[in-house]
Amino acid sequence: MATAEPEINLNPPQHAEEGAEAETGQEIVSPESYIKHPLQNKWSLWFFKNDKTKTWQANLRLISKFDTVEDFWALYNHIQLSSNLISGCDYSLFKDGIEPMWEDERNKRGGRWLITLSKQQRRQDLDRFWLETLLCLVGEAFDDYSDEVCGAVVNIRTKGDKIAIWTADFDNREAITHIGRVYKERLGIPMKMTIGYQSHSDTATKSGSTTKNKFVV
Repeated sequence: MATAEPEINLNPPQHAEEGAEAETGQEIVSPESYIKHPLQNKWSLWFFKNDKTKTWQANLRLISKFDTVEDFWALYNHIQLSSNLISGCDYSLFKDGIEPMWEDERNKRGGRWLITLSKQQRRQDLDRFWLETLLCLVGEAFDDYSDEVCGAVVNIRTKGDKIAIWTADFDNREAITHIGRVYKERLGIPMKMTIGYQSHSDTATKSGSTTKNKFVV
C-alpha cells in the first residue's frame, strides 16, 4: 500500500521499530532527512590552554567549525562548560577566517566590550553569560551592526573571569555603542551598572593593570 510523503520533523527522532508509524500516522523520518537551519555566518570555536612550555600560538587550538543552528547546539552540548575549565584556559568563537588574536587583520583596528566577573560569579553567572554571548553572535543580534562583530572570548582566571565581544573598528562609535547596549540588555545587566569598551591597541600598550575605556554604556 502506498504511503504519503513523510513530513520533515525537527524534533528529536522517536525510537520505534522500522516501518512503524508515529501516533499521528506519519512515517518516522530518519535524522538524515532533517533540514538544518543555516546561520548567516560560518563560525569557528577555539580553545586555549596556558602551557608555559609552549608558545602562545601553539597553545591555541581550533576545535570545530559550524554554520547551522543544529551544529552549534551539538558542539555546545559536547564541550565542557566554561565554569569547569581550569584557570588559564579560554574559549573563543570567531567568524570563520578570523583568528582570535589582536594581530589578525580583521581585529587589529578593533576593540572589545569587556565584562569582568567576580570570583563568586563563576558559579552564578559565567555559563549563562557566555551562552548568551554565543547566542548574540550566531543569532546576529546586533541588527545592522552585526557585521562589525568579529567574535567573543571567555577567559578563565583565578582573580576573576572575563567575557568580551570583539569588534572590527574602534572608531565606529555608532556601531560600538549599539552593540554595547544590546549586549548589556541581553545579559540582563542593571542600567545603573556600566560596561566598558577598550581598543586592542590601548590594551596592548597599557602601562598599568587597567586599560582606559573608549566608550561606556
